[in-house]
Amino acid sequence: MRKQSYEKQLAGWTLLLLGMAVGAVAVALKRWTLVFLGAATVLLVPWTVMLGLTLPADTEVRHWSLAWTGLDVLMAAGCAATVVLSLRGRPAARLTASATAAVAVLDAWFDITTAPAGSGLAQALACAVGEAALACVCVFLAVNDRRSRT
Repeated sequence: MRKQSYEKQLAGWTLLLLGMAVGAVAVALKRWTLVFLGAATVLLVPWTVMLGLTLPADTEVRHWSLAWTGLDVLMAAGCAATVVLSLRGRPAARLTASATAAVAVLDAWFDITTAPAGSGLAQALACAVGEAALACVCVFLAVNDRRSRT
């Protein structure tokens, strides 16, 4: 009887120590991840300034239609994944909603910044309104925790 109690205590202490070790690693990883993210923030400022000063004002692009349709396919896939995951009650739907919002904002940005003046820009702005609405819906889904109301 005493031997079984000792084994249970040993297992309990082992699990406790393992949990503490995993927790310590998670805290260290989070700190290093934040240090890396902070360094990237600082380094991106001069990089962005350099790009702004050195990139050509215009350029010829190969695979233009593939790039644009690829963004729309990615946006549609994000919408579909968010719907499926949400209907299944999976928390990962919040992640897909966040990613889809980012893709929608990027699509709107490139629609507007690459549009020619005049009717092309007006069409891009109209598309951007729809993409902004999609992004807002996705952000709402990402930050709204429906499980807390059930």
